[in-house]
Amino acid sequence: MSEPSSAPAAPSLSSPRYWPSRLGLALVRGIARLPLPWLRRLGSLAGWLASGLLVVRRHIAARNLALCFPELDDAARRRLLADNLHDSGRMLVEFALAWFGSDERIAEIPCRIEGLEHLEAARAQGRGVLLVGGHFSHLELCARLVSRRIRIAGMYRVMDDPVFEQAVLAARLRYADTMFTKDELRATVRYLKRGGTVWYAPDQDMRGKESVFVPFFGQSASTITATHHLARLSGALVLPFFHRREADGSYRLRLEAPLADFPSTDVIADTAAVNRAIEAMVREAPAQYLWLHKRFKTRPAGAPPVY
Repeated sequence: MSEPSSAPAAPSLSSPRYWPSRLGLALVRGIARLPLPWLRRLGSLAGWLASGLLVVRRHIAARNLALCFPELDDAARRRLLADNLHDSGRMLVEFALAWFGSDERIAEIPCRIEGLEHLEAARAQGRGVLLVGGHFSHLELCARLVSRRIRIAGMYRVMDDPVFEQAVLAARLRYADTMFTKDELRATVRYLKRGGTVWYAPDQDMRGKESVFVPFFGQSASTITATHHLARLSGALVLPFFHRREADGSYRLRLEAPLADFPSTDVIADTAAVNRAIEAMVREAPAQYLWLHKRFKTRPAGAPPVY
């Protein structure tokens, strides 16, 4: 079922230009080898540091929360911002564990998966599946956790740093069926037509002819239309895929029923439906969402900037 993904050409790792990247990569690999109790403590420490160091991103997150949660008072938004910055610090630990943690270490993580019957029903029909999720801090870790139960492929954006790109792609291919870049739509469609399952998150600011402005938390958000086109061209069902970290450190993953009447003939309505599904996920665990991202950077013509 899988289509081999071609890793980028290996950079000259002996070049001094890449020494900082190699050092950073070694640090991330080292973090992934720590015992789980240590990782939880390190995640809490990183969260505390992030709260004080992410000055610019703090402003972005605060602005996003003001736009998306106007019903909250200032004190409630400040608490949510503090929780979100603390959660963002845990992201480094969870990414390290997702990419470089051993299978034995991943198996130790308490995890509950709900809704697998929706996937089984799609497969019984011979349909491919798009698992559409959001950019939560633990998205990479939860993709690996769900891959222990089902074969999945992923869509991703190529990293700017070639050292990390090579290492992370190789790590993902150890547990994913295959990986597609955002430009490999034809290969993704072929994979879905053969009954494959693809995970991706279409909730970041996008610009260009393949995006439209649709609501997200009541704001006009530039959103990629790929979900509509992939479903239309492949016949795949679109299942919202939600994941959250519980207070006890376990993870809860949920596959929801397919989006109804999707795809339709209206690309804007379909893209808005995807945003509504992701918004519902975010409202369940708002502190764990990536509010540090400039989700509303691209604005409709004539609209003032928000950052």
